[in-house]
Amino acid sequence: MSEKDRWLLPEGIEEILPLEAQRLEAMRRRLLDLFDSWGYELVMPPLIEYLESLLTGTGRDLDLQTFKLTDQLSGRLMGVRADMTPQAARIDAHYLKRSVPVRLCYVGSVLHTRPDEFAGSRELLQLGAELFGHPGPESDIEILRLMLTALQAIGIASPHLDLGHVGVFRRLAADAGLEGALESDLFEALQRKARPDVDALLAGSTLTAERKAMLAALTDLNGGAEVLAEARTRLAAAGAAVAQALDNLQAVADAVAASHPDLPLYFDLAELRGYRYYTGVVYSVFVSGHGQAVAQGGRYDGIGKAFGRERAATGFSADLRRLLKILPGDAPVRAGIHAPWSRDGVLRKEVERLRAAGERVVIGLPGVAVSASELGCDRELVQEKGVWRIKNT
Repeated sequence: MSEKDRWLLPEGIEEILPLEAQRLEAMRRRLLDLFDSWGYELVMPPLIEYLESLLTGTGRDLDLQTFKLTDQLSGRLMGVRADMTPQAARIDAHYLKRSVPVRLCYVGSVLHTRPDEFAGSRELLQLGAELFGHPGPESDIEILRLMLTALQAIGIASPHLDLGHVGVFRRLAADAGLEGALESDLFEALQRKARPDVDALLAGSTLTAERKAMLAALTDLNGGAEVLAEARTRLAAAGAAVAQALDNLQAVADAVAASHPDLPLYFDLAELRGYRYYTGVVYSVFVSGHGQAVAQGGRYDGIGKAFGRERAATGFSADLRRLLKILPGDAPVRAGIHAPWSRDGVLRKEVERLRAAGERVVIGLPGVAVSASELGCDRELVQEKGVWRIKNT
């Protein structure tokens, strides 16, 4: 690398400069305070740990996104976390071991080997909330409402919510006895809404016409509230498990519509994001002008089994860096008091008093000519008749 390129960062890695960092930190504090007011306890999992722990159980879906390195102390393979959700699940299952529902939240950097979108970031500041130990739709509703409240609290305007349920395809695939390769190919085709590919795959299988029709129907079951009624008709022969999944999805949708009546809802039963990770209701929040979800989550029962204790679980996460980019970009108004450098003990005590009261006080340095505004200050301490007073600049 040439000397002039030494300041360059790796692709997908970026720094956050002072004004943006101030906005980001204010957002982080606001959201963690909100989570705390809902009863979610903050945890701080490690950035790096042994690979088998990071990728245990359903966490193995993260294998391709995880950076790996060798621990020089033990010789064992380690990984830099690509998602904090499995870590929170481990804390609930292995360390807390509570018999009651547990609410946890977290915020921290995660690193991906590849960006999720073209020219996207590989370093995310992941914020999330997880609710462990309750299997019913009520916990999904709570998490969804918390997610929407959090987005509203930081100024996300006019979002719309996509809802699905991976349990529908899971049950249909299990009842049909799909082989691994066919299930995987069908999963990919459904994700692309590629009806011709779905039909071709099913045509080459030995499934009954009824089962083929129900699996193919998933490509059509997307749209407004009418989708759930249509799904009950077209999947009527699927059995009780599919009916229960649709009931859960309806209960969640009704509750969200009641608390957020102006929120557009979109249903998609072929939305299988995180299929091998999630087990029930899944959801994503989008805003106009941005193709990627600004927050997403769902139910992932059973993840704790890999850590010795199976627990129902549901949660959501978001990347604070992405949220910062889509929010209005006005720089925050910086307020502060500029104080001159001095050995005056009275001035020093006044500075200490102001800081204790929550003021930002920046002391000038001798030999450096700088204005208060250059230091981000809108006031200054001046001495008048032996008394230090605050004046607007």
